[in-house]
Parts: sequence; C-alpha cells; structure tokens
Amino acid sequence: MINRVILIVVDGLGVGAAADAADYGDAAAHTLAHLAESAGGLTLPTLESLGLGHVSEIQGVRSMAQPIGCFGRLGFKAKGVDSLVGFWEIAGCVSEFESAGFLEGYPPQVVAALEQTFGRKITGGRLASEMEALRDGGSHHLATGAPIVWTDGRQTCHLAAHDSVWIPEVLYQRSRDARKALKDVPGIRRVVAHPLTGGADALRFGPGRRDFAGEPPNPTMLDVLNRASQILIGVGKVGDLFGGRGLTRSATAHTWTEALDEVGALFNKVPRGLIFVGADVFGGEAESSAAALQDFDRRLPELLDQLRPGDLFIVTGDHGRDFGKPHAVPTREQVPLLMTGPKLARGVNLGARPSAADLGQTIVEALQGESLEIGESFLDALRPG
Repeated sequence: MINRVILIVVDGLGVGAAADAADYGDAAAHTLAHLAESAGGLTLPTLESLGLGHVSEIQGVRSMAQPIGCFGRLGFKAKGVDSLVGFWEIAGCVSEFESAGFLEGYPPQVVAALEQTFGRKITGGRLASEMEALRDGGSHHLATGAPIVWTDGRQTCHLAAHDSVWIPEVLYQRSRDARKALKDVPGIRRVVAHPLTGGADALRFGPGRRDFAGEPPNPTMLDVLNRASQILIGVGKVGDLFGGRGLTRSATAHTWTEALDEVGALFNKVPRGLIFVGADVFGGEAESSAAALQDFDRRLPELLDQLRPGDLFIVTGDHGRDFGKPHAVPTREQVPLLMTGPKLARGVNLGARPSAADLGQTIVEALQGESLEIGESFLDALRPG
C-alpha cells in the first residue's frame, strides 16, 4: 500500500524528440544526450541506479543490469512546450491551446501593451535565453530603469528588474498586471518575474522567481486528492503553476537546492499524501547545467535513504531544453520516468507512456482518490511479485 508520494519534476529533463516534435522545429532534440556530448559525458550514478540508462543512450550513463527502480518515458498530448503545459498534463489536465509562439520576438502590439502597463519603455522583447537577455539588456536596464523583457519562443513572457529599480514586491505586482494585460494575447499564458541583484559588473539573477498564470481549466490530481482529504504540499513553483488550487500548503524554494532541502525537512512532517516538487536544475548554458544536474544526482541519496515502506519516489520532467538549439528554448521531447520505493517492484520497464497524465492517474489511484478524466494508471506494474 502506498501512503505517500514524492514527485520531483526537473524542468527541461528531456530524453529525445516526441512524435510530433517536427511540428515544433524539434525533430532532432535530445536534451540529455546532447548535454552529455557537450560535457564529455555525464556522471549520474543515482539516476543510473534508478534505470535512466534503460530510458535512453546517454554518454557516461550505464544501463544497469539490476536497477533499483522502475523506468520508462512520458509523452505529452497537450499542445505547446513549457512548464505550464507539462506540469498540468502530469496532473491530468491536457491543454488544447495551441500557438505558433514568438520565435521572432514580440510584435509591436505586445511591446506597446507592456509599456503601457509598466508606464515606461522596456528593453529586449526578443527571443533569448535567460543569460542572453541579461547580457544584452542589463547595462541599459541599470542605466534607464527599463525592465528587461524576453520570450522563450513559446508561451511564457519573462520579466526581470534589479531591486534598485523595482523591489521584488513591485516586480511581482507589475508581473501580475502584465499577465492581466496580456490575457487575451494569443500565445501568452504565463508571465515569469525574475528579481536581479548585483552591480553593473556582476549583474545576476537573484532568488525569488515567481510564475504568474491562470488556473488549469479542468480538474487535476490536486483537486481529486484534496477531496480525498490527502495532505498536498507544493514545493518551488508548483503553487504558482496551479494557482495554489488544491494544495494544503505551498513551500517557497528559490533554487533546486532549497527545494531538496525542503523535501528533506518534510519527510518527518508529512506522513501521507503528495509532496510535489518543481526543480529548476538547468540554467541558461550547457556547462553550468551539466554540473548542476550532476550535483542534483549527488543530492538524491539523502532523500532515498529516508524513504520508508509505503513511499513512492518519482523523478521526471516537464519538457526538454536542448542546449544544442539557439537560445536554449524549451523543446518538444519525451521525459524520463523513474520510480522507486521500499517494497515496490524493481527493474520493471514501464514503456513509453503516450501521455504524462498516466502518471497523475497512477498517483491518484495509489493515494485512493477518484479517477481523473484522462490517463491510464500503471500502478499494478509497481507492485512486487
């Protein structure tokens, strides 16, 4: 019997192009394989032990003869490529909203709407990675107070400001205002606020990123499990992505390391239910992202050692982020599905699941909630024997 689920979703953890990836210009995408190639191989012994080497061929990652976890892949049926789409589908809500995105940057009407909302000019408005946006617009921002705006080419508008221009509380309010101003603009579903710190020669992203989006249009596993009186804790950006709906509590975590610290602290406080974690491990560049992923892998044993009978521990992703593509935009990929727990089955190949909603349906069944509208549970495969 499963009493508690720990679900960690790593932003951008892709393992190969989805069947419809060509529709998004991502036919050759493979985040982990290309990241490994750029780093001369990845050292991921913990993910390897859970079965990652059986999911895809990744330089440096072995295919273990007897993995301690069950493994597979998740695909996505929802339209679009970003965390909002991915997290929602994992939770059983498939978005049918489709947009061509903003691969050429924002058109004049979007820029005008933002500038009217902010009461000042912006800098940027182009397709960029986080670090590109900072390098291109940082000096102008500090000199003029013009907020830095960029698009990831998909459905998210990013907004950054130094705390000397807008303190974080003001930045968050401006981001909320921008979300309202852009709610009828096709292709924009989320505004992300990035506080900046440091001086002109050392400008950097600080803690306190916030995501502003509408609530899921359909019921999710959080709604279902809330009705089943389960404890539901969102860690990191989970609360923002779901508008807090269904959660017992949202725990702030400004970095993935803080998120894992929070999970470790929750083990003795949350005896049942779901601990749902968003972990932004990757940055804007391949080298630092490879190092961060290896650090993430080294931290996982601290959590695995705390598991007890009745726990189900899951690592997966929400989309890809192939650093071989310009600007490190989100890519349309399948993501790994790695699951383990004391007294659960080991070494079971869960296959390529057609929808990430299969995972949500499995979690709901495990925690004895009502069935979701979509998704096929594979809970039986996790039972030993």
